[in-house]
Amino acid sequence: MTTARKIANILLETEAVKLSPNAPFTWSSGWKSPIYCDNRITLSDVEGRTFIKKALAKAIKKHFPEVDLVAGVATAGIAQGALVADYLKVPFAYVRPKPKEHGMGNQIEGKIVKGQKVVVLEDLISTGGSSLKAVEALRAAGIEVIGMISVFTYGLKVAGLNFQEADVPLVTLSNYNFLIDEARKQQYVKEEDIASLKKWKRSPEKWGN
Repeated sequence: MTTARKIANILLETEAVKLSPNAPFTWSSGWKSPIYCDNRITLSDVEGRTFIKKALAKAIKKHFPEVDLVAGVATAGIAQGALVADYLKVPFAYVRPKPKEHGMGNQIEGKIVKGQKVVVLEDLISTGGSSLKAVEALRAAGIEVIGMISVFTYGLKVAGLNFQEADVPLVTLSNYNFLIDEARKQQYVKEEDIASLKKWKRSPEKWGN
């Protein structure tokens, strides 16, 4: 079984992903979605957590071997990012959505050095907006962002365009297509719902309206 399929299975087995084409979820953007993904749930599953950690580390060594620092995107990317950084024996930091409103007012937590080559770790890529804000903060601090890695992506076209525009290479372990394929094999969803699930990915902003 490939890494992408194994990750999809872990997400389904741990119930980190919920598929509900007939009673959709609503995102903060207002979009209706047949899928809800909370990869933090995998942290409670020792076997799944360990597999994901090792897969992330392997992908970083393959695609970004010059990495000096792993930076997690708060909050979901913090725990897995720390695990991966420890496995790779490199420093770790994390990036808040905005600077703290008290204390030192930090947006980046952890010791960083200008010129460091950093891989940003995220648990989930939807449109890429919040992830790329972390990239902006790191670049403003003089850190060289050499890429981003995530556990899962919906594979939306808008995300691809956003990462391309920001000049950030993106590597993901698994994606929506693998998830739907595995969900079908496991009869997690009904066969008649597959078309609707695939339609959502093509036009998520219109789906369900």
